[in-house]
Formats: sequence, C-alpha cells, structure tokens
Amino acid sequence: MGVALLFVVAGAGLWEFQERQHQDAYTWMGVPTWESFHPTTFHRVLRNEGYLVGWSDVRVNPLWVSYQLEAVPEGTQIGSRPNFQADWRTLWPVKTDSYARSGYDRGHMAPNYAIAAVHGRDAQVDTFLMSNMTPQRPNLNRQLWQRLEESVINHFAPRFDRVQVITGPIFPEHFMDNVFNRVGFVEVPEAFYKIIVAPHDEAPLALAFIMPQDVRGNEPLDDYLVTINEIEARTGLNFFPDLTPEMETVLEGELRTQGWALEEVARRPGRFQ
Repeated sequence: MGVALLFVVAGAGLWEFQERQHQDAYTWMGVPTWESFHPTTFHRVLRNEGYLVGWSDVRVNPLWVSYQLEAVPEGTQIGSRPNFQADWRTLWPVKTDSYARSGYDRGHMAPNYAIAAVHGRDAQVDTFLMSNMTPQRPNLNRQLWQRLEESVINHFAPRFDRVQVITGPIFPEHFMDNVFNRVGFVEVPEAFYKIIVAPHDEAPLALAFIMPQDVRGNEPLDDYLVTINEIEARTGLNFFPDLTPEMETVLEGELRTQGWALEEVARRPGRFQ
C-alpha cells in the first residue's frame, strides 16, 4: 500500500508541474476537480496528446476526460484504427482484453475520429489507451453515444469554430451498491455524461447530456438533455471552477438550447444503425 500511495502522490505531483503548460490547450475555465474530497471523487490527472483524463484508482475509470475540438473540413480522413494499449500509469492493471466476454464494449471517452481529425495521429493513438475506456453497453456505444460524438465534430464544432468537451461515467449514489459490479478491476457505470461548451468570452453556451446504459440506441438526443448542475450533483465533480459566480449560475444552472440547432441532428441516424 505504501508503494501504491507513493505512485499516486508522484503522479499528482507530476501533473501539478505540467499543469500551467497544458491547461489552456485541453480545458476551458479550469481543470475539473471534486466538490468535496472523497475517495470516490479523488483522481489523478493524466496528460495525453489531445486530451486530459481525470483517473480514479478507486473506480478504475476516468471520472472525466477533457478535450477541445475545432472545425475540420468535411470528409477529413484519419489514419487506420490503432490497437488498444494498456496504460502503465493506472494503479490496477487494465489489459486490452479485460472486457472480453463481459457484454460491454470498450467505450472511448475521448473519441477516435474527432481527436485524430483535430489533433493528429499521435493523439489518435493515445485515444486507444485503456485509461480512456469505460464499459458501455453496445446499443449505447455503437448507436446513441456514437451519434452524439458525431454531432459534436460534424455539427457543433463547425457551428462555433471551437468547442470544449468534458465527458465521463456516472455511478450509483452509494459506492457499496455498485462496488462488486465490475469488469475485472473496472467498475461498471450506470450512465454517461457529456458537456459541450461554445466558449465565447462574454456569453458562452452549453449543452449537457446524461445517457443511461439501457438505451435502445435510436432515441432522440434531446431526450437526454440536463443541466451541468445535475451532472455535478450526480458525479461529485466541479466543472469550470474558474467561472465567475454570475456566469456559473447561467451556464451551469439553466437548460438552454438556443443557438445550437440541436433539432437538425437530434433524430439523425447513426453510422451503425
């Protein structure tokens, strides 16, 4: 346990050393943190090409993944699909075949196509680290979640030129209710969230979604709209900690879809339907 604690502390210290250099490239208005310190919300920040991960050694999951996307030309081609890779930085081993025969997909949090199209091949390879994966049911991963990811890069990013995305899993309120619901070491989430911000200086806009594991996959995206405050309440995380109180009240507390043209993509079929 002493060696494990030293590993965690050293990792946290390394992030503190690197934070100023990389914070602005991957986050907007501050790196997500916990509302209050608790073993289930404590995490280490892992830096990858193109995105950051808030990694939990208790959940053995990324609690959040943060990245920025820009508009790319329609039909942008990316490199071939990389192989999955174990990540030496995780305290508990998560192997590339850890999800085999579990009924769950290796669900990307930082998406393969969007990260590759915007940030390049090295970033694409990093999206296949197992620290970027979390167990997702196939109907969610291959349909509803895929449709939302596609909408972000093909619809929202071109509409605003640049968007900030924070995404991750949601677990049951009481840790002991889910403690043995695991794929190997990895705890299985009950739902997933995605926050998308168009970071205009004076009047930023935000959309937020929570999608449960048990979806059919063909539901409208706007069925799952929520406020950022609701995601914070269910995750115990604090997003955009550098917002002024006035801006936080509007951006995180109100559900506004004006300006996003969500109706244009909410019912659009996905690639795998």
